[in-house]
Amino acid sequence: MAILVFIEQKGGLVRTVAREALGEAVRLAATLGGPVVGVCAAAADPGLAALGEAGASELLLATHASFGHYEPAGYARAVVAAVEKVKPAVVLFSASAMGRDLAPRVAARLGVGLAADCTGLAVEGGRLIASRPVYAGKAVQRVAFTGAPALVSLRPKVFAPAPAQNGGAPAVTPLAIEHDPAAARARVLEVRTGSAGKVDLTEAEIIVSGGRGLKGPENFAMIEALAAALGATVGASRAVVDAGWRPHGDQVGQTGKTVSPKLYVAVAISGAIQHLAGMSSSRCIVAINKDPDAPIFKVADFGVVGDAFEVVPALTEAVKALNARG
Repeated sequence: MAILVFIEQKGGLVRTVAREALGEAVRLAATLGGPVVGVCAAAADPGLAALGEAGASELLLATHASFGHYEPAGYARAVVAAVEKVKPAVVLFSASAMGRDLAPRVAARLGVGLAADCTGLAVEGGRLIASRPVYAGKAVQRVAFTGAPALVSLRPKVFAPAPAQNGGAPAVTPLAIEHDPAAARARVLEVRTGSAGKVDLTEAEIIVSGGRGLKGPENFAMIEALAAALGATVGASRAVVDAGWRPHGDQVGQTGKTVSPKLYVAVAISGAIQHLAGMSSSRCIVAINKDPDAPIFKVADFGVVGDAFEVVPALTEAVKALNARG
C-alpha cells in the first residue's frame, strides 16, 4: 500500500518540511512497501517534478486560484480526495503551523485517528508505531493505529530528507476537487510577513533565545548580535513575549513554536516546563544562566554558569574571530 505525503508549499515554493516528510516516507516504504505519493494544493505547480529525487514516485496536484494562500477547507478536500484515490496505509504531514491545522481536519473528515507532533516512527510486526512527546516533554508516548489510513504529523527538523534518488522526474497528475471559496467559513485576506530574510524558527538550523533575565527589551541587541555571528534566528521565552519585549512569532514553547534546531542557545532562560516542551528535542542545547540550579541545565548538553551580560558579548567576539579565520 502507498504512503501519502502532504507537500507543503508557501509562496509557490515547496517547503523544506515537505522534503523531510518525503524522506521519512521513503524509509517507511522500505519496510511497508508501496510507492511514495505526494499531494499538493496550490495556485500553480510549485515545481513538484523536482521532488522525484526526494523520494516521490507520483505527485497529485490540486490547483485553484484561491490556493495561493493556505485555505483550510480547500486543502483538506485535496488531501481527502488523494486518500480516496490512492488508498494509502499512511498519510504524513509536517507538524508545522499549516500541518497542525490541516491534519486534524483531514482526520475528522476521514474518521480516523491522528498522532500529532511525532519525533519517531517505527514498524513493529507490520504495524506502524509512532512516538510523540507528552506532558511537556517529560515522557514519550508510543501510539499504534486501529484504523486506516494512519495519519501522522512529524515535528520539523527531526526527520532528515532522503538521500538524492536516481529515479527520473515523476509525473504530476491533476487532482480534481470541488471547491467554492465563497462557501468557506473563513478566508485568508492578507498575509503579513516578518522581517525580510528572517528564517522561521521552525526551520532554523541555529536558534539563540533570550529570557526574562535580560531585564529589558533593549538588551536583546546582544542576543541579535550573537545570532548574527552564528547565522542564527532569534527566539524568546514566553515571559519575554508576554512582557511585550518580542513579537509572539519569536516565542519558543508549549504555547509558542516547537523547534528542533541543530544548535539551541538559551540565554538567561530559567527553563520552565512550558519552554522546555518547545525546544528539548534540539540536537545540541547550550545554556547560559547565572543560577547554577536553573532547570535549563538539566536538559543542556553544555552549560555556562555566569552573567549573560559578560558571557554573551565575549562569546560573540569569539565567534566573530573564528568566522574571520574562515
